[in-house]
Amino acid sequence: MIKNYIKIAWRNLLKKKAFTVINIIGLSLGVGCFIMISMFVIDEISYDRYHEKADRIYRINSDIIFGGTEMSMAVSADPMGEVLKSDYPEVENFVRLYASQRSKLIKKGNQYINQSGVVHADSTLFKVFTLPAIIGNTRTALRDPNTVVITETAANRYFGSPQLAIGQFLETDDNDKTLYKVTSVIEDMPRNSHFKFDFFFSMANVDYDFGNFLSHNFHTYVLLKEGTDYKTFNKNFKEVINKYLLPQAAQFMEISSMDDFEASGNKLEYSLMPITDIHLHSSRGIELSANGNIQYVYIFSAAALFILLIACINFINLTTARSSGRAKEVGIRKVLGSEKKALIGQFLTESTLIAILALFVGLTFVWLSLSWFNGVSGKEMLMTSLLSPKFLVFILVLPFIVGGLAGVYPAFFLSSFQPIKVLKGKLSFGNKKNTLRNFLVVFQFATSIILIVGTIVIYKQLNHIQNSNLGFDKDQVMVVNNFGLSHETRQSLKNEIEQLTEVKSASFAGYLPVGGSSRSDTTFSTESVMTESNGFNMQYWNVDYDYLETLGMEMESGRNFSRDFGSDSLGIILNETAVKLAGFKNPIGKKLYTSDNNGNPQAHTVIGVVKNFNFASLRENVGGLCFQLGNNSWETAYRFNTSDVSGLLSTIENKYKAAAPGMPFNYQFLDEAFDNMYRQERRVGTVAMAFAILAIIIACLGLFGLATYIAEQRTKEIGIRKVLGASVTNIIRMLSKDFVKLVIVAFVIATPIAWWFMHEWLQEFAYRIDLNWMIFAVTGCVALVVALITLSFQAIKAAIANPVESLKTE
Repeated sequence: MIKNYIKIAWRNLLKKKAFTVINIIGLSLGVGCFIMISMFVIDEISYDRYHEKADRIYRINSDIIFGGTEMSMAVSADPMGEVLKSDYPEVENFVRLYASQRSKLIKKGNQYINQSGVVHADSTLFKVFTLPAIIGNTRTALRDPNTVVITETAANRYFGSPQLAIGQFLETDDNDKTLYKVTSVIEDMPRNSHFKFDFFFSMANVDYDFGNFLSHNFHTYVLLKEGTDYKTFNKNFKEVINKYLLPQAAQFMEISSMDDFEASGNKLEYSLMPITDIHLHSSRGIELSANGNIQYVYIFSAAALFILLIACINFINLTTARSSGRAKEVGIRKVLGSEKKALIGQFLTESTLIAILALFVGLTFVWLSLSWFNGVSGKEMLMTSLLSPKFLVFILVLPFIVGGLAGVYPAFFLSSFQPIKVLKGKLSFGNKKNTLRNFLVVFQFATSIILIVGTIVIYKQLNHIQNSNLGFDKDQVMVVNNFGLSHETRQSLKNEIEQLTEVKSASFAGYLPVGGSSRSDTTFSTESVMTESNGFNMQYWNVDYDYLETLGMEMESGRNFSRDFGSDSLGIILNETAVKLAGFKNPIGKKLYTSDNNGNPQAHTVIGVVKNFNFASLRENVGGLCFQLGNNSWETAYRFNTSDVSGLLSTIENKYKAAAPGMPFNYQFLDEAFDNMYRQERRVGTVAMAFAILAIIIACLGLFGLATYIAEQRTKEIGIRKVLGASVTNIIRMLSKDFVKLVIVAFVIATPIAWWFMHEWLQEFAYRIDLNWMIFAVTGCVALVVALITLSFQAIKAAIANPVESLKTE
């Protein structure tokens, strides 16, 4: 029976080649898109699940509000893990990662390499995380100072193989060219990890004031014992705060209890976050790498599902459009004894066969598009991942699901024809069928309109970010890394390059208003004795005399740092937000206080106020910031005024290499560093545009199917109208007006839905565009024009047909 179904189905498909090709194209686009997004979603939710104890590993997060400044951080105090393990039996182990340096200079031969992917870690690293060793004993690998564990890739790069790396030494440029002994080589970390390092240096080499509960600079992970509820365990942090943090805080400020601290509107809270949630649910400050976003996973999943549904709807429309051609076939089969279930089986077989063919075409589409999609999404997905057992089962089952979904309505619809009416030519199609098909077309275009609106809003928001008044000038600024240079050499190079005619100004710029740059938080108070009510947190940047000029920042009042005033060493410049946090009306000459390491107050005089500038993402409001004179010479910023950027770059590079032979020359342009902060939004916008185009193409195929159906049903009406004198224009208008109504209905339905989704998305940005009516009007016009272009082919074809052909069968 099945063999017979397949044979007949194949003949029917070959008989109507155009119908088959259109159906396969529509379904293959939907299936291919669905498979590709499924690969993306599965990859996103797989992060950090490779650890054997992933279900028991948690990161300690910090949430602090002090003096109106909010900080949500992925780091905590360095002693936190140790006290949790010693005081609470539920904690099996802990490990800290210290990633203050994003890179190190590591010597290879006679050259130093600016090596990224470096971190300092406790020796318990391998007791918490699953990082299999290729060679060496990971149990003792990081116990001693001057030891390092490297990955296979690093071993191959520096020594040729893991076996040759063991026992060898890596020379770094920190702490007077420290030599680190390679004690173990591990497998490369999986790509789907929220952190990925190639070098794990011993924590014993970190130059840090350990034991300070008030400084938060360590990513701390705890391994809870089996059966421990982490949400219940979070309640213990209040006891930890009272026992350890308050005594240290009391050395620097008047604080009696956490209740009084919170009563002043402040907050200090710690919590555990499952490691498997970090990638999609964490966007805190000081993350180890850029994470994903669960909202985008939901959006992409919904888009893929809707595109697949649109493709299935096309099949329904195109199949029912051919219903009159299949009616006599159904009538004859019933007269000859075919049962309804046999006819249903036949039609479902046809739809499944089309779905199987569409699967192969869709997989080809995935293969051709995967490289582009990887580039856009930042992934490294491979076609071979489809061969994994779970995915392979999914792929094999998908055509039967799609075939059933797309074919069930046409199967029941076609098999329900009455043979007597069919063979007498009295078959009619009621309004119920038209209503359903109209609903499906409205659904298709509503989905397409939502995707188009989303694409336009994303690109308008990104354009808004690019052209916003940031408060500083990011254009024509080159930032050069000063790795391996003494401070004297850095100063000499800065002075020499500043004399070039192409260079307007230069400044040491260890702190920059872009993501990934150094940050330093410090607590200030408006009185010499800090209390819960007069203290607040803000950014604290050491800059030189030329910083504000080089970065293009403007003074709101007061003056910049000057070499003519020796007292400026204790002077500070605040931004406008910091002035509000301090409560100053006339800030110039006022004093703010910090505490030294002994708890003694240190006064700073406000000499100027700089206009607010965005030193973080535009997703956030501008926070408080303070400038003070200091040494931050690990980077130098050069503002230039030449169109020959490559020539200037070559000149600067030559001077750096002459001053420091063997050292790498690393640079970035400030505008590019700024743009990288919004890489994820650009990727989402590109993918959304691709989805919108696919949805429109597939929806147009469905509209073409419905137009074909209507034209078939009204062939004789069109012939009669032409005989009675109707013009081609009148007939085109008659056939198109109903479809225009459907697009308008789709627009009315889609507009509030699209507005709500994009309004919610824009809430992530402190600086955002307004959702004005023009966005929706343009989208509606685009959808209408596309629909009319699609309809015009079939409408014109029907309008110019010879009426004799349509009437001679009467």
